[in-house]
Amino acid sequence: MPVTVDDVRDIALSLPRATEGIVRDSIRFRVGRLVFLAFSPDEKFMGFAYPKHERDALVGSDPERFLLPRQSDLRYNWVAARTDALDVDELREIVIEAWRMCVPKKVSAVVP
Repeated sequence: MPVTVDDVRDIALSLPRATEGIVRDSIRFRVGRLVFLAFSPDEKFMGFAYPKHERDALVGSDPERFLLPRQSDLRYNWVAARTDALDVDELREIVIEAWRMCVPKKVSAVVP
């Protein structure tokens, strides 16, 4: 079953310092000013924080599910996924790892 914004919301908002907002009709999850997850306005794609040096390997491993961000966002630690190709089991890991990129290690350590 594909993931939904509600699935992401349940995980993301359970994490310390995480908040939700809407920017240009897009739901985004942040820690302070740093966005760690964002949905496209139609919710078919979910972008998330991901190390730049590892994203080519992720996209190459499963191009049906993962894709590079648009050209203007390549400078960021960011990758995108098709929401209909993700499942809830892997979602928790994606959300938590994206969040970890935006919080201090001391905060990150409280989440297993």
